[in-house]
Amino acid sequence: MALRAAGRQSLVDTVVDQLRAQLTDGEWAVGDRLPTEHELADQLGVGRNTVREAVRVLVHAGLLESQQGNGTFVRSTADPAAVLRSMRHAGALDVLELRVALETEAARLAAARRDAIDLERLRAALDGLRAQGDRAADADMVLHLAIIEATHNTAFTEVYRFFSAQVHESLAASLGDHEMPPIDLAAHAALVDAIGEGDPAAAERAARAVLQVPIDVVRALLDR
Repeated sequence: MALRAAGRQSLVDTVVDQLRAQLTDGEWAVGDRLPTEHELADQLGVGRNTVREAVRVLVHAGLLESQQGNGTFVRSTADPAAVLRSMRHAGALDVLELRVALETEAARLAAARRDAIDLERLRAALDGLRAQGDRAADADMVLHLAIIEATHNTAFTEVYRFFSAQVHESLAASLGDHEMPPIDLAAHAALVDAIGEGDPAAAERAARAVLQVPIDVVRALLDR
């Protein structure tokens, strides 16, 4: 079934919603390969960059999986958006406060449960963040997802994978706003170190410290 063409406003959100609807309506089954980026762009009447960003959102949400060189495949058709969709409209402070609740506990669990493979991924993600710079939203998300996965808690990981779509959108917007602080690379390094040392209390404190500065800045901006 052809996708209806998207309107001109909020194109990425429109494409995300249409692809999400196709997935939950059974247009594609788990394991199916989606049409190419070019084909989807033609069907929707939007640019390829818009399709690419929409697919990225759905990959973060855990519904799609991108395989380099092979295309994009359906990972899940069970969409938790019925419960969590309102988070897409949450403000920056709302998202940050929820991140504190999730990520401080994740850091504590990761410090207690991480293994050698987790530590390798965390250090590689930290190196990637340093290389890409202090306003690289994608690299920051890779590091935080690696921490979540180091909890070895499947439920935690799946919830955060959906939530990470909104985290990514909020983070990308804030890093593009130079009133907001850049990513604190030293604080992220301290967080990885605490997890590596297997110190749950220190990891929890470090995770809170990573988020405290942007929370303080957002609150100050809202109070203007």
